[in-house]
Amino acid sequence: MIFYLSLVKDDPFAALVFSLSIAVALVAGISFHEFSHAFTADTLGDRLPRSQGRVTLNPLAHLDPTGTILMVMVGIGWGKPVQFNPYATRNPKAAIGLVSAAGPLSNFIVAALFGLPIKLDMVPWISPFNTVRFSELANRGFSTNEYAGLFLTSIVLFSIILGVFNLLPIAPLDGFKVVLGFLPKDLAREFAKLEPYGIMILIAGFMLPFLSGGKFGLFAVMQPVISLLANLFAGVNGDVFL
Repeated sequence: MIFYLSLVKDDPFAALVFSLSIAVALVAGISFHEFSHAFTADTLGDRLPRSQGRVTLNPLAHLDPTGTILMVMVGIGWGKPVQFNPYATRNPKAAIGLVSAAGPLSNFIVAALFGLPIKLDMVPWISPFNTVRFSELANRGFSTNEYAGLFLTSIVLFSIILGVFNLLPIAPLDGFKVVLGFLPKDLAREFAKLEPYGIMILIAGFMLPFLSGGKFGLFAVMQPVISLLANLFAGVNGDVFL
């Protein structure tokens, strides 16, 4: 993300807008994500998250320092995990899936809300990942509408990326427990055996783009889903990173 700020070094206000969009995406995305885990668990009967002060939208209860720094630096991070006792609910197996799914779904809610003005053509879609256009706008100067477009587009993209990444069925991501919660018991038991290898699978997924010239990897899997959701939430057709 620091690279993109360097593109607007001659436009301090554009740098401020982009920085604010990252901050809002982080605070709204991660805080609402973890709150949704806690709220869903509490609704299903588990009082552990409430006893630990996690059923709140206060960002201080949810942001993890390391995860926040990584989100700013590379676009992927995390919040403080919500502790959850599924056996305090009526249906522990289903509760695992529902509580786990609540976090990523909340990120999509954020994306849908901030994407509405773009979908209604009130502001343009301006991806911070399109370095050519980003640099051109920075050189000639952003209009007020383009500042708003950059702000909202950045929030929508980061929110979608956060939600899609967390839904990958790889431990320790939410998607792994979503699959466990909704698979039949026998299949869930077999799938759970993959949990110890989750970190290694994630590392391999991050390394594959460098080894395959960008053809394979986690992002290659995520990109079609990100594009589909950006189209749904903001009405963007084609490559959403352009």
